[in-house]
Amino acid sequence: MPTDPAALVHRLAAAQNAHDIGAFVGCFADDYHSEQPIHPSRTFDGAEQVRKNWSAVFAAMPDFRAELVRWSVTDSTIWSEWDWTGTREDGRFHQRGVIILGVRDDRIAWARLYLEDVVDNAETIDEQVRRMSGETR
Repeated sequence: MPTDPAALVHRLAAAQNAHDIGAFVGCFADDYHSEQPIHPSRTFDGAEQVRKNWSAVFAAMPDFRAELVRWSVTDSTIWSEWDWTGTREDGRFHQRGVIILGVRDDRIAWARLYLEDVVDNAETIDEQVRRMSGETR
């Protein structure tokens, strides 16, 4: 059982915003398992892959910011909502979504990420419902 899962998710956000790769990777178990169910080919294992991924993010986006919008803790699971922003070489970066974190021994043992790019000019709700329902008019 984790000591304080809410404190862990706040440490994670603080490490992201400080671009402190050591503190960030320290939030993860060595055998961490990551899944992105909407993008299954992005699944990976291990804290060293976390280090590789986020070292690249921090280097590419010196202004990367993570806002922990909401969170809820149930036993050893954290449901968290995030708003990530920054500037890449090719322009603005903005993702929002939910990450579900499993905690073991005060570290993140697994996560399921549901983050997507924010699209300001996407289809309206009516257009989305028509597309979802297969309506052709």
